[in-house]
Parts: sequence; C-alpha cells; structure tokens
Amino acid sequence: MAGLMMVFLFISVAYMHYVQVEKNKIKEVAVAYQNAQTELYNALESEFAKDLPNWDAEIDKQTLEFRFKSPDVLFKTGSSDLQLGFKSTLDSFFPRYLAVLDQFKDHITEVRIEGHTSSDWTGTSNPDVAYFNNMELSQGRTRTVLEYVYEMDDIVTQRPWIKAHFSAVGYSSSHPVMTEKGREDPQRSRRVTFKVLTNAELQIRRIIQE
Repeated sequence: MAGLMMVFLFISVAYMHYVQVEKNKIKEVAVAYQNAQTELYNALESEFAKDLPNWDAEIDKQTLEFRFKSPDVLFKTGSSDLQLGFKSTLDSFFPRYLAVLDQFKDHITEVRIEGHTSSDWTGTSNPDVAYFNNMELSQGRTRTVLEYVYEMDDIVTQRPWIKAHFSAVGYSSSHPVMTEKGREDPQRSRRVTFKVLTNAELQIRRIIQE
C-alpha cells in the first residue's frame, strides 16, 4: 500500500512539474508578445507622429490599430471610390508602414484592413436594410484600399508577403464608436483601420496542444 502511495505521489509531483513548465512557456510567449507589441507601437508612433494630426489618424497601443478617422476625406457618402486626399495619404503612409512592419514580421500573423460605417443609410429607416447595405459598402471600401496599396510601384517586391498576410474586412456598423452618453457617434464610426494581429495566440495554442 505504501508503495502504491509513493507511485501516486511521484505521478502527482511529475504532473505538477509539467504544468509549471507549460505555464512558464506560456508566460514567456506572453512577455515576448507584450514586448513586441510595445516595440511595434513605438516604431509606428516614431515614424508617423508628425503625420497623425494632418491625417486625422491615431494609433491604438492596445490593439495596434492605425485608424483613419475623417470619413469625408476617405470616401464620398455611399461610395467605395477613394477620394484624392485619401489616395495622397495612402501614398505617403503605406510604403513607410510596410517598412516598419518589416522589422516585426516574425511576430505578425495578419494585417487586417478594416472598414466601419455608421448604422445610418440614406433612404431607409429599416435597420436591417441599412446594416446589409453598409456591409456591402464597408467590404467594397476595404477591398478598394487593399487594391490601391497593392498596386503601388514602391512595394512591388513585397507583394507576395502582402498577399499572404493582408486581408480586407468590412464590418458594416457592428463596431460603432459610442459617446459618453452611450449613443452612437456616426461621424467617428465611419473609419478605416489597419490592424496588426500577432502570432502570440497561435504560439500559446501550439504549447497547449503539445
């Protein structure tokens, strides 16, 4: 009986050691992710700090979203055609953006161009009709942005990486910007963002599945 208890004790100690090792691995990935995210944010901030006010843009440190917030500059109402002003901004922004990302490629799973609209749609008061019309619009806008930057002469050599890692996603009015009073801010809800997704979650999943 004592021998059996010793066996169980040995198994318990071995399992606890295994769990601790796995926790340490996950912690290392989390720390590496946090460091890489901070470094990437700092690199983006350093590169674009002077441009952000002129572009009415911002960089979110927590989500690594680069947000363009002036809907009137981006597209005409109800259209997915790029305004000349937004084309000019993208001409300056995108090659430099890629140059910054190039330093962090080992940590990047995806770069998602996201399109967001308000919940409004001219000519209808039906929220379902407005939602699906805005879905089509937001998807068209992100596709147009991706097509435009992809065709830039300055980034020809990076097109294979862009094809493998960039996506264009339209969210319609699913993620509105709210005011402090809990109401939607239609103007701020209409935006385009470039969002970096890191591979930290993938690395943690691989550790768990080992």
